[in-house]
Amino acid sequence: MSDLALKVLVIGYVWPEPNSSAAGSRMLQLLNSFIGQGWRVDFASPAQPTEHQVDLAELGINSHVIRLNCSSFDQFLLDTSPDLVVFDRFMMEEQFGWRVEKHAPQALRILNTEDLHSLRQARHQALKAGRDYQPEDLHSELAIREVAAIFRSDLTLMISAVETRLLQQQFQLPATQLYTLPFMLEPITLTQKQQRLSFAQRRDFVSIGNFRHAPNWDAVLYLKQTLWPAIRQQLPDACVHIYGAYPPPKATQLHNPAQGFLVKGWADDAKQVVGQARVLLAPLRFGAGLKGKLVEAMQTGTPSVTTPIGAEGMHAELPWSGAICDGETAFVQQAVNLYTAEVDWQQAQQQGDQILEQLYNRVVLEPDFIAHILQQYQQRETLRQQHFISQMLRHHSMKSTQYMAQWIEAKNKHN
Repeated sequence: MSDLALKVLVIGYVWPEPNSSAAGSRMLQLLNSFIGQGWRVDFASPAQPTEHQVDLAELGINSHVIRLNCSSFDQFLLDTSPDLVVFDRFMMEEQFGWRVEKHAPQALRILNTEDLHSLRQARHQALKAGRDYQPEDLHSELAIREVAAIFRSDLTLMISAVETRLLQQQFQLPATQLYTLPFMLEPITLTQKQQRLSFAQRRDFVSIGNFRHAPNWDAVLYLKQTLWPAIRQQLPDACVHIYGAYPPPKATQLHNPAQGFLVKGWADDAKQVVGQARVLLAPLRFGAGLKGKLVEAMQTGTPSVTTPIGAEGMHAELPWSGAICDGETAFVQQAVNLYTAEVDWQQAQQQGDQILEQLYNRVVLEPDFIAHILQQYQQRETLRQQHFISQMLRHHSMKSTQYMAQWIEAKNKHN
C-alpha cells in the first residue's frame, strides 16, 4: 500500500465485463491494483449499464453515469477532484480530455489503450483486400486520432511490448509517455495444477471469444469454412465447442452437430469450459494486443493452436504453449498432433506454465506499475515541460474538441 492516498477517476468506454472480454478483465485488474493501494476509486461511463457488468460497489468503487457533450461533467470533476484520471480507450480521452485539463489540471492523465485500435483496423483492411499488412497501412484517420490521444496523455498503458515498440519507432512517441503493462494474473498454485483434468480426461476442441469483437467473428467463420472440415476429416469423433459473449443469430446458425461444430454462445465460466477441452483453437487472422483466451488456455493447462497474430507479444522468447501456425495446412496438422500426441500435449502445458510465471505474474508486475504511476504523478509538471508535442496537440485539438462539444451541447438545449 502506497503512502500517498490518491483519488482515481476512471472514465470507461463501457462498464467492465470481465467475463465477456479480455478488455473487461484488464480493466478489473487495474481497478483492483488501485483499490489495493487504499486509493479512492470512482468509475464513470456514458455507456448504458448491462446485466453482465461487474458489481463495482462490491469492490468499494463508486459508479457514476455521465453524459457526452454536457457541462454537468465539469461540476462532477470539481466535486471529485481526482489526482489520477484514467481514460479507457482513446475515444474517452477525445471526449473528456479537454474538460479534465480545464477543471482538474492537477490530475495525471493516463490512457489505457487495451490494444491499438488502428493497428487492428489496418490489419483487417489488408485481410479484406486479400494482401499482407504493410506498415504504411497504419497511416489512417483512426491512427491519427489514436496516436494524437496518446501524445496528449501524460502516460499511456500499452498491453503489448510489440505495440510499445511500434509507437516509438513509427510515430516517435517518447519512452517517458509509454508504459508496457501486460495482464496481471495471480500465480497458478501447485494445487490448481494438480486439479487440472489430465489428457485422457479431456475431449474435444474449444474456441472462445466475444462475438462483438471482429477478429473473433472472423476466426469462427474461418474455422467453420476452412479449418474444421480438414481437422474433422482426420478426427471424425471430435467436436469443437464455440463459446463467446453476445452471439448474434448469424453465429448460432452455424451450429451443426452432424459436423461436430457446436455453437454454445455464452459461457458461465470461461475457465471451466476451456479447462475441459483438450486443445483450444484460435485462428486469428487480424487483431492487436494480448489475447485473453490464450492466457485462459495456459491457466487451465489447455494447449492452444494459434497464428502469429494470435501469439504476438504474448510469449517473449519463450516456447509457445502449443503451436503457432502460419497457414491452413500447418494449423490443421498441429491441431491434430496436439489432440493425439500426449507427450507433446504435456510439454505444451508445461511451456504455458512457464510463460504465465515469467511474464504475467501480478506479484512481480503490480509493485513496479504502482511505483511508476507514483513517480509520474510526482514529476508530472517536469515531464509535461519535456513533452512539447503533447503541449502543442493539447492546445490545438483541445480547443477544437471543446468548441465542437459546446456547440453540440447548445444545439441539444434548443432541440
